[in-house]
Amino acid sequence: MHAATHSDRAPLLPLAMLCLSTVLLVAMEQYGWGALAWMVGVMLLVKTPRVDVRRRLGILFGAVAVLAIAPIHTDRSTAHFLELGACFAAVVFVPTWLLRRDQAVIEWRLWPKRLQRLDLFYTAISIPLAWCIIRVYFFVINPELPSHWPMPMAPSADAHWRLFIGINAVGIWDELFFVNTVYGILRSLYPARIANGAQAVVYTAVLYDMAFTGIGPLVVYAFALTQGAMYERSRCLLYVLIVHLIVDAFLVAAILEFHYPAGGLRWLH
Repeated sequence: MHAATHSDRAPLLPLAMLCLSTVLLVAMEQYGWGALAWMVGVMLLVKTPRVDVRRRLGILFGAVAVLAIAPIHTDRSTAHFLELGACFAAVVFVPTWLLRRDQAVIEWRLWPKRLQRLDLFYTAISIPLAWCIIRVYFFVINPELPSHWPMPMAPSADAHWRLFIGINAVGIWDELFFVNTVYGILRSLYPARIANGAQAVVYTAVLYDMAFTGIGPLVVYAFALTQGAMYERSRCLLYVLIVHLIVDAFLVAAILEFHYPAGGLRWLH
């Protein structure tokens, strides 16, 4: 992954407008102001002399436009799975195809070049941290949050499996898009801290629109920063995917426990 130096750093203003338009269009659904921010960002980008900056950030502006019209919510119907899945697949695979000749931008590297103890430690410690944070977030600070995932009154195996598959599929997509795609593109243009901070804004905006309200933006932003940092260190998707699936396991359990008290963990059996 190319590390941008001070001399070849891409301009910050188009990146700021990318983040602002994502928040306005996706999270807040302020389409008038969001479209204005998006267009200003594109206009600034057009005036940027560097071709690689115009092409790569332009792809991300296009992805934001797709996400702005995507039906991002927690419906578990097959039609919604297909409609949202098409939008989510587009913003992952189209950038990969468009940047297929750009070396070390979107890498799709699953396995690390070498195992490092610190990466393994971070992955292991995510288990108690994820359990604790979700318990506090869902049942203490924002106890109404699990209701954002509606479930039938009576337990249903079909509903449970749809919840499990849907949350885990979105979790995998999160890392393929926010980290592998957004962070990968931004990291090819900006220093790690700037790229990570910006991808975390996009990450937070989309998950807020999906369900994570209340203190969700703070929790998700912190989580997104750690995921980006872990990817920067390991340069592979393995750890960020494992950590996200661990979080999703506790998320599913918390939702089921909310809807069916004392039975939230039965799906594990």
